[in-house]
Amino acid sequence: MYGNLGDKEMMGDVLADQKMITGIYNTFSNECTNEALRTDMLTILREEHNMQADVFNEMKKRGWYAPADAEQTAVQQAKAKYTGIQATL
Repeated sequence: MYGNLGDKEMMGDVLADQKMITGIYNTFSNECTNEALRTDMLTILREEHNMQADVFNEMKKRGWYAPADAEQTAVQQAKAKYTGIQATL
């Protein structure tokens, strides 16, 4: 399936797949009208997020995935923005 891809490329592909899968389960969970099915989908979503985190952490540990840390100013701006939105709800 992966041909001549190395471990780094395969893990990157798995990470991309997990991101896509969690997005699909998230959308489906949001649109479930049956509460039991919604609960099951949320359980699966949580499991998929855990798998994604495992792959992310392993890639980060190996130095294969290094997202930039947000600057403190950007973090404070985001907190202020979403705190303000929450206050209006």
